[in-house]
Parts: sequence; structure tokens; C-alpha cells
Amino acid sequence: MSSETREIRVPGLGESTVYIVGGTSGVGLEVARRFVRAGTQRIGLVGRNTERGEKAAAHVRSLAPGVWSCFVSGDVNDPAEAGRVTGELRAALGGADILVNSTAAVFTPRLFHDTPPEDVPAILMQQAFGPINMCRAVLPDMRSQRGGVIVNVASDAAKYPTPGESVIGAAMAAIVMFSKTLAMEAKRDGVRVNAVTPSLITDTGAYDRVMAEPFSAKLFEKAARLAALGVAEPVDVAELILFLCGPQARRITGQVVSPNGGISAG
Repeated sequence: MSSETREIRVPGLGESTVYIVGGTSGVGLEVARRFVRAGTQRIGLVGRNTERGEKAAAHVRSLAPGVWSCFVSGDVNDPAEAGRVTGELRAALGGADILVNSTAAVFTPRLFHDTPPEDVPAILMQQAFGPINMCRAVLPDMRSQRGGVIVNVASDAAKYPTPGESVIGAAMAAIVMFSKTLAMEAKRDGVRVNAVTPSLITDTGAYDRVMAEPFSAKLFEKAARLAALGVAEPVDVAELILFLCGPQARRITGQVVSPNGGISAG
């Protein structure tokens, strides 16, 4: 083992400080629960809905003795807001050892010719900018401590052309390529970056939204029939994220994993 490898800081999950963007519901909140089960005691949640965020943080604190979870409200699609949020979390919990970006835009699939032109910038911004801004905000701390883990949640639309997801897919592909490239840049500082790209995830707000629209419901009902291993649930995605954040995955970076039950391969 090289001296450079020995210098990399790889704390256990119980020793880590975790920031979860989009951690107030769905997959993000399930990730927080799984971290508590793994012994993590410092968990910061980020979202835009203050009432839901404070309730989520109180729930996380109730899961085990000694757990401290705080919520910071902010729209991290704005770089300045991402910096402010990170500063508040650092003051409350310490610098991040782990960052999980698990955000979802409110837009549902729509054929490109039916997509209002004014919606295109918002779709790209609301999906791709938040993870990029948060990575930039936490990277100095991770580099200075010579270690850190980032997991960005995108979707299978990043890798497989899906009717109705031309712009959404472009945003997801941006997250994936950003994650892979950042992994190559940050590895010399001991920072690992991976992406998780599920397809359907039941029991989430995003699932409810797409199933409420006739076009997207038809699209994803077809996809669900391909999931011979079952459509993913929040816990399936959360457990994968937890593995990628832990010491067992210390050699894994720049990878893109799709927990989709067999909807697609590759």
C-alpha cells in the first residue's frame, strides 16, 4: 500500500458527519434513517420546506440516543444559498465527511414538442444545479481533511433514451457526467464520488406525481412490468447509498449504479 493511500481519511459511518440534500422526505429521509441504524450521530438535512424539514430532523433525532440532526432551509440551486447552507451545517455539526444529494424536480415527463420553451431552463436548473452547487460548497472541507464521500442521485433517464424525458434526461446526464469527472479530479485528495440512477421508486412524491399524469403513468407502468425483481422502494436505494458511503466501498469512485429491479441493464 502506498503512503498516499495510507494518508487518505476513511472514517466509519459512526464517526462521520453527514449532509443530506433532499433529506426531508422519500429516499433522502430513508437514507438518514439508515445512517442512524449504522451508528451515525451527526446528520444535517437540507430542503426548502421548513415545516417538513424541522419535523424530519426531529424524527431523525428520535431514532436513537445521542443522535443530533438539524435542518437548514435553502434553495441550493443558487450557488450563494448552497454556500450559506453548507456554512450553517458546518457551524452546527462540523465539516461534511459525506454528502448525499437526493433532490427531485417537480416536472413530470412530457414529449419535447409539448414542453413549453420557458420550462426548459427550469427543468435543467432544478435537477442539475443543486448537486453541482453543493459539491462545490463541501469540496474545500473534504480536500483539507483528505477524505470524503459524495453520492449524487440521478435517474436511469441519464443513460437510456426515454420518450417524454428529453430535457429531464439531459439534466440527469449532466449529474452523471459531472459525478464521474469530479471523481477523477477529487481522487487525489481522497474524495470519492459516485452516482445512483434508479428508475421508478415507490412511496415517494416523485412516484405519485408521475403516476397522476396519464402520459407519464402509461410510460412508467410499462417500465414497471420490466422490473422482474420488483420496482425499487426507498429502502433499496438508501441501502445502496449507505454502502457507497461506507469504508467497504473505499476503492469505489466514478461509478454509476442503477437499482431498478431489471428495468434496464448497463
